[in-house]
Amino acid sequence: MGQCRPPLGRLTPPMPNSPTLVVLAAGMARRYGGCKPLAPVGPCGEAVIDLLASDAVAAGFGDLVLVLHPETGPAIRYHVARTWPASVRVGFAEQRVPLGTTHAVLAARGLLGDRPFAIANGDDVPGQEAMALLADGLAADGSEHAMVGFHLRNTVLTSDPVTRGVCEVDADGYLVAVHERRQVARHDDGEHFTALDGALPDKLDGDLLVSVNLWGFRPSIWERFESAMAASGLDEEAIVRAVAAGGEAPKAEVLLPEVVGAMLADGTGSPVRVLPTDSHCLGVTHADDLPVVRSELSRQVARGVRPDRAWSGVA
Repeated sequence: MGQCRPPLGRLTPPMPNSPTLVVLAAGMARRYGGCKPLAPVGPCGEAVIDLLASDAVAAGFGDLVLVLHPETGPAIRYHVARTWPASVRVGFAEQRVPLGTTHAVLAARGLLGDRPFAIANGDDVPGQEAMALLADGLAADGSEHAMVGFHLRNTVLTSDPVTRGVCEVDADGYLVAVHERRQVARHDDGEHFTALDGALPDKLDGDLLVSVNLWGFRPSIWERFESAMAASGLDEEAIVRAVAAGGEAPKAEVLLPEVVGAMLADGTGSPVRVLPTDSHCLGVTHADDLPVVRSELSRQVARGVRPDRAWSGVA
């Protein structure tokens, strides 16, 4: 453990039949007030990103690529170099300005080649079961993309409102649309929710399938991502220069669910298979989430759902 990795560069040779996981860890977490991927939530003090990566490797993912921000990236890289097993194959990419999740994934393209890959938020712990569903789906031959769908009740931990993508799924199990709902608040019973964003319906059932940005993509998606960024009119190099001169980055973002939604609406891309799971996705949105996440992870260890520490069985 503790070996330093090179800063960038293609991860070669790829592990056969093992998809790559791209971890989006470049968010600035203004509401949280710190670096959420490094929040200590595990039973042994492990950070969020430790549990996410450990579960991913145990589930069958090969290489990991972390997309980092220039400000918080050095701390994450230092943590990885000091604490992750040397056998874990990890590369780093940098999202220089916050132009959305599609832009963040494109920052990692040079490390991915033409392999299938998955995407996960760096402040979520979806669990090994959900990660295995995605890894198995991507390891199989085919052209379908994939998305893991969680039940709403299993993604909202406290009464603090969150944003969730409510999934519309057809009878064959394919994604039709993702409807973003903001200010989703949990009722005391934990089974019913109210969305305070002004859209209808405002009452949401806990059994609804929602997206937490746990996607699996085939290489055909790159053309979609690049076209979406080009259509946005956001000039990364000009924005970087403006920020370096003291300006602010624009608020506009190109978001993955919107790009996928547009692809589904025009019917010209590969279909997205929804992989439903009954497992919990434990995310850190607010500082108040930390003790709740810690408690739930400890319960998972007690029930035998997860090992008592990250990287169990990894040399």
